[in-house]
Amino acid sequence: MKLESFNNIYHYNRKSRVKRWFYIFLALCVIILFLPWTQNIKVKGNVTSLLQEQRPQQLNSPIPGRIARWHVKNGDFVKKGDTILQLTEVKEDYMDPLLIDRTEEQVKAKQGVRNYYEAKVNTTDAQLSALASGRDLKLEQLKVKLGQLNNKLAAEEAELEAANNELELTTDQYQRQKKMYDEGLVSLTQLQQRSITYQNATAKKTAAQNKLAQTRQEIITVNLEQSATVQDYSEKLNKTQGELFQSKGQIESSEGDIAKLQNQVSNYKIRLGLYAVIAAQDGQIVQLNKAGIGEILKDGESIGSIVPGNVDYAVEIYIKPVDLPLVKAGQSVMFVFDGFPAIVFSGWPNTSYGIFRGKVIAVESNISANGLFRALAIEDKGKKPWPPQLKMGAGVQGIAILNDVPVWYELWRNINGFPPDYYTVKNEKPTSGNEKSK
Repeated sequence: MKLESFNNIYHYNRKSRVKRWFYIFLALCVIILFLPWTQNIKVKGNVTSLLQEQRPQQLNSPIPGRIARWHVKNGDFVKKGDTILQLTEVKEDYMDPLLIDRTEEQVKAKQGVRNYYEAKVNTTDAQLSALASGRDLKLEQLKVKLGQLNNKLAAEEAELEAANNELELTTDQYQRQKKMYDEGLVSLTQLQQRSITYQNATAKKTAAQNKLAQTRQEIITVNLEQSATVQDYSEKLNKTQGELFQSKGQIESSEGDIAKLQNQVSNYKIRLGLYAVIAAQDGQIVQLNKAGIGEILKDGESIGSIVPGNVDYAVEIYIKPVDLPLVKAGQSVMFVFDGFPAIVFSGWPNTSYGIFRGKVIAVESNISANGLFRALAIEDKGKKPWPPQLKMGAGVQGIAILNDVPVWYELWRNINGFPPDYYTVKNEKPTSGNEKSK
């Protein structure tokens, strides 16, 4: 009995095709084994910026103060120079509303003191000049007087010499006259005349000696007067010079006080401009952590953050130490940004969808706190541009592209636990030895 439904279910009379499909599958597997496969290593990271000024930055209070007014709120976009909040003073040293004016008055007072001492210096210089001129004039007078006395001394010495000669002559004449008187050749009157002449010559010599001694004493007196004059004027000059140096010291001290007070005036004026917290660049205000009016801020205390508006984005990726030798500057990297759908075929990067290309520009030599090495990558300008919706800190999955190898080689490498082949950037100079290991 022939059952048609039974034959349709179990196909007893139908020829089997399993063998043919097995050979087709086997042939496909063999073909796949010889297809090219791009080696890669997978890394994770986040969006950042190469430039420090383009990264999110804290807003800090430049001075201690009390919040008087807010000009922004969370999420607002500001331009460079916009006021974020207004502060009022809390330190008693700066609360005087006329602080700058009164400090400037102190500067003027110190400048007046300096001008007084400058005038005193000029007067003292004039006194020094007058004393020096008076000393020179006095010494010149004494020098002239000393010259006169020396001339007088020379004349008196000549006079004394003449008196000595006359005395010798009269002495000889007196002795001869006395001898003749004793012999009775001359009278007593003649002897007395010679005696008077002799006595006059003796008195004349004595007078010449006294005059000479007096002149010499006057010379000694003039010399002493010269020394006394020099000493007296030296004392006066030293005293005046001491006053001069004291006045100059007061001028220097006043200059220091003036500079200090002017510095205070400048600081006070600059402090006036710090009561308003200003945006240093264009960006968005986020994470404001102070509430309301009247809250007191400390010096340098964080108020919130500002995220720059114009950013040249980069990606920081973290590499395992075992994979570090495989990553070099200039290497190509594929990125999948969080929030952007993608279909990734890691072995065939050209067939992937939704990926963005980048290029490694630096690999840090120091290990990070998370035990991984940090590398920085930027957009590959010759490929698909990165999405403009990127935000700082967004998550990134990266695939560092290495060498192209057959699929069978990649399977064999993974089965044996071998690392990927060392990657050599094409624009780098080749190193000595083999470019590949393993």
